[in-house]
Amino acid sequence: MPLFSILILFSVFLFSFFGHLFYNIDAYTLDADSILVPPSLDHFLGTDRLGRDILARLMKGGQVSLTIGVGSAFIASIIGLLLGSIAGYLRGGVDKMFIVIVDLFLTFPTFFLLLALVSYVNASAWVLIVIISITGWMTTARLIRSESFKITSQPYIKILNIAKVKKLKILFKYYAPILAPIYFVSFTFGVGGAILAESGLSFLGLGIVAPQMSWGTILSAGKDVVEIAWWVSFFPGLMIFLVTFSLINISNYLQQLTNKKQILS
Repeated sequence: MPLFSILILFSVFLFSFFGHLFYNIDAYTLDADSILVPPSLDHFLGTDRLGRDILARLMKGGQVSLTIGVGSAFIASIIGLLLGSIAGYLRGGVDKMFIVIVDLFLTFPTFFLLLALVSYVNASAWVLIVIISITGWMTTARLIRSESFKITSQPYIKILNIAKVKKLKILFKYYAPILAPIYFVSFTFGVGGAILAESGLSFLGLGIVAPQMSWGTILSAGKDVVEIAWWVSFFPGLMIFLVTFSLINISNYLQQLTNKKQILS
């Protein structure tokens, strides 16, 4: 098991949501006497160009970034699971409609579709969750649909259909246990993708807006002073890297377990 990656994720969640209990410096406090102070005993990770403590801002920004990542990945994975399983089970016209919708979404590059949607609304954490979910469900849905096709072809599913067993019962009792590993793989991968998407939007000035903050906005704020104050951009970038790298490792491990299970079966 990727225990190291799990430990990193657990530590980051504790740091973001409970770190303020042990480090009580306010993330919004301006200090004209501590502008661009490098990491020191007074400010462990330094300060930005307004004298705000980077460590405190990382905790506050982590709450927003992780909420967006987990929330949007959960919704996108649920949408993909529902649409993909229904299309693979019912087939026919429903499946053809599903293919048209997925192809329509995939016609546009995901990030540019995000840019187009965000440019028409005032971005907030909940708005970004909805927008990233809308643009991130297609890959999960296609994987689920492909696996659902295999399940539908099994003899016991055909027998259940002939016996007129309720479709919802078939989906939940026989499809869900088989599709669950694929869902969890897509979910873990989606969290990392959502965090990167939010960070990219915030870096371009189209994501989270003040007074809210995220790792992406903190990273963006440091790009103009990176030559004289490397710590302003380095530490939020490090947090994004640690979370996404750990999630990719966990996703790969879950994928390996799924592949082994399929080979054994």
